Amino acid sequence: MDTLENILQKQNDVKVIDASIDIKDYVAIDLSAPRTDTLDLDLTDAEEFEDFIEDYLSKNKAKVAFGGYLEKRNLYKRSENFNAENTEERNIHLGLDLWIKSGTSVLSALDGTIHSFQNNTFLGDYGPTIIIQHTVEDFTFYILYGHLSLESLDGKTEGQPVKKGEKIAELGKAPVNGDYAPHLHFQIIKDLENKKGDYPGVSSQKDLVHYRNNCPDPNILLKITD
Repeated sequence: MDTLENILQKQNDVKVIDASIDIKDYVAIDLSAPRTDTLDLDLTDAEEFEDFIEDYLSKNKAKVAFGGYLEKRNLYKRSENFNAENTEERNIHLGLDLWIKSGTSVLSALDGTIHSFQNNTFLGDYGPTIIIQHTVEDFTFYILYGHLSLESLDGKTEGQPVKKGEKIAELGKAPVNGDYAPHLHFQIIKDLENKKGDYPGVSSQKDLVHYRNNCPDPNILLKITD
């Protein structure tokens, strides 16, 4: 019996930001807790973090910085959204982040329909978010696009068809994107568990087995690295 991961592996030429940017212009970035602990960087200051990302891209002669799947991070310590009282800290990232300037075009990875969308406004949350439903070889799954511009939600309707490579949004600035340096949070989800316009993008250690199974590595689809 085939698996969703195998189906995703078969897909080719998938891009989810600015199709004119070649994969050779992507560079990996490590934002894990051990790495950011060594940096003179205020993780609560979105503007400072954006300067850090832009400097990193410049030094590496790259246009997009990518990474973060299952990365344990300190980025979320500032927000009660991830550190609610009497619950285990959520700090393990479940999607893949693509760091690039605000206003960059966001594209649908595959043919599908808009499942849901909303503005998730808590500090450190996704901000404007779109979830697209896909069916490939009888497998139905979902892709969440987070940290978009507010205008990206204009004119959207549930059930609206989208084509592979079609522009569906633009990346938002810190005041609307959850207060982060501009980037796309890209997350594959097998079962949305009755959620709409939102789904956890960060897990606690306790729940990681469940979320790792439900949210496969996005690189299987994007193929940024071998």
